[in-house]
Amino acid sequence: MMKRIAAFTTYSCFALLLSGALLWAYRESQRNSAAAASAAPSGSETQLLRPVGAIELPGPKGKRFDYLTIDDQRHYLFSTHLGAGLLYAIDLKTNKLIKTFEDLPGIEGIEIASDVKKAYTSDWLENKIGIIDLGQMKVIKKIPTESKPDGIAYAAPFHKIYVSDERARAEAVVDTSKDEIVTTLHFGSETGNPRYDPVSRRVYVNLQDKNVIAEVDPATDKEVAEYPVGKCRGNHGMALDIEHRLAFLSCEENDLMTVFRLDTHEPIAYLPQAKGRSRLKASLCRLLRRCYLGIPGRRRHARSQAWRCAGAEEGAQPGD
Repeated sequence: MMKRIAAFTTYSCFALLLSGALLWAYRESQRNSAAAASAAPSGSETQLLRPVGAIELPGPKGKRFDYLTIDDQRHYLFSTHLGAGLLYAIDLKTNKLIKTFEDLPGIEGIEIASDVKKAYTSDWLENKIGIIDLGQMKVIKKIPTESKPDGIAYAAPFHKIYVSDERARAEAVVDTSKDEIVTTLHFGSETGNPRYDPVSRRVYVNLQDKNVIAEVDPATDKEVAEYPVGKCRGNHGMALDIEHRLAFLSCEENDLMTVFRLDTHEPIAYLPQAKGRSRLKASLCRLLRRCYLGIPGRRRHARSQAWRCAGAEEGAQPGD
């Protein structure tokens, strides 16, 4: 009898210890799961971009940057340092600065004309269009223009550069074979960014005072239509998604990004954007699957920061 009681007592103590251990383990797992859930971003907060590096630049700190443009053939990133009047050329294979172009006062935009091995800049503090020979990597010419050259686009099949003279309410057209302005289009509005669409073979120009997009035929350099941009006010920046036939417009007066269909010529969506942001130009490197933005350096130097786009694999090779 005493043996049975002792055995029962032993088993009971073991069961109680086992139950306690299991309960403690369960509570710990619940606590850890809750902590992990609170630390992990929700679906709506998933980080689409993450910084992967920064490229140190020699310009003065705190001075405004503007446009970034990639030369796909040479794998160069060009960064315009408006506040310093400088243009940086960065080798994307090494992320090293290879050239600083000086004497470009108020440089805002830059566009690559790969077929003629040149780049064109809009330098608003001297109201000139700069021309860079990409073989020699030097400024070879400047063309006077009207007032505040800003956005810039290249219609390659027509060998024409389109530069928005924002305050002149105009679009200067440069023949890249002559490096001369062959005509200037005038509008009833300040001109924002122009972009060339290779599918429709049209140039689209933001008319930011009228809240419309102008469509220009580069074969004749005539305006053929204007399209309202809906709730967008002050459409200045523009980037095109050629494949999906979309334009993204930055609306500087009411802080929206408007999605505009290029096939039906109508806005289809409005998204909030950071206050005061008027610049919108795609500077994506498809080969490296990174995007780049210019930021004033918090330390001694200015910097261009590289961000990896969501879905890009580490070590991805060109063409992946």
